[in-house]
Amino acid sequence: MEGLHLTADLAACRCDPTLLTDSARLADLCTTLTVGAGLTVVADRWHRFPDHAGSPGGVTGMLLLAESHLAVHTWPELGGITLDVYVCNFSEDNSEKARRLMSGLEDAFQPGRSRRQHLDRGGPRADADRDEVVLEDLNDHSVYGFRFQRRLLYTRTRHQQLELLESTQLGRTLRLDGRFMTSEKDEFFYHEALVHPVALAHPFPERALILGGGDGGAAEELLKHGSVEHVTLVDLDAEVIEVARRELADIHRGALDDPRVRILCEDGGLFVDTTEDSFDLVLLDLTDPETPAGPLYTRAFMARLKRILAPGGAVVIHLGAPFFEAEQVRALIGSLQDTFRIVSPYGLHIPLYGAYWGMAVASDDLDPVSLSALELADRLQRRAITDLRYYNPPVHAGLFALPNFYRELT
Repeated sequence: MEGLHLTADLAACRCDPTLLTDSARLADLCTTLTVGAGLTVVADRWHRFPDHAGSPGGVTGMLLLAESHLAVHTWPELGGITLDVYVCNFSEDNSEKARRLMSGLEDAFQPGRSRRQHLDRGGPRADADRDEVVLEDLNDHSVYGFRFQRRLLYTRTRHQQLELLESTQLGRTLRLDGRFMTSEKDEFFYHEALVHPVALAHPFPERALILGGGDGGAAEELLKHGSVEHVTLVDLDAEVIEVARRELADIHRGALDDPRVRILCEDGGLFVDTTEDSFDLVLLDLTDPETPAGPLYTRAFMARLKRILAPGGAVVIHLGAPFFEAEQVRALIGSLQDTFRIVSPYGLHIPLYGAYWGMAVASDDLDPVSLSALELADRLQRRAITDLRYYNPPVHAGLFALPNFYRELT
């Protein structure tokens, strides 16, 4: 029978140690997370082993589910846990529920290291497509998604859940904490729109800072501008960079190993507060505001960014979906307007994000809207930038021509 089997081996867990020795507390946590994931508990059994050689005994237990089972085994002397989640997909596809449960368990145990495995069980039903449907929320009322033929990687880094999927339409696709980040086939929509409006507005950008951007796509676009001599890329998660370097070459095209690019794996806020460098361009290529990157979207952080901008410099940031996340977009634009003299919101539809997406350039000096198509074409020619799939001078004007509902948020 068709189903999904997930396992995880967790080590160096940083959770409260009693979670690994108290069978009642462990059972309560597992039940809560299982029900929260949308699965149905029908029975359970838990056993605590006796203490041995001065070390507390571990716990083994199981929840029997209407959909199949969850099995847990703890190794307190090692700070280790093994997890086993299996769901049957006979009457409905429970795969996303299983992934949600596994992710919740990992978050609760806080492993220093984890090893995950994914196994598709059984054969395809005659009336079902084997492609995996992956959905993402746009807000509390709306979802969108894609079909993927292969799941290449599903792991927990020190900072977030990382998935790498593959489909004919999107190619290799990166997700972080359940959010689509980039894909091989559509990355040019986002990366070209993030980089070129602000880079061409600057007459001669030499030094750039990217906060986030571990996939290397923004760095690759920046390096198309021959005047750019130094790009500093600061991403908290070294594992994202390593996965991108190894698996997403069609996105970064070698930029992650270009000698002009300096990569730092550290907190972006701390870097901004301590660096003595200044930058012509600062790109906030971050995960969404509800993720650990949240502090880098605040009004206070925007003010701190001004300290490291060179004269004539500019910041660019993505805002979210103006229709589906109106209040978030309004708040971010307001924070920029409180900090910078010139704020220029713009937008485009990004296939991977399932919506019309907002971005903004902020500066005390640069106004990307003031550039004519002729000036933009001249700068593109002088910088010998030709290999663009989305951006061109007429599109530049269209990016900043806001629909009325978006203008009302500014």
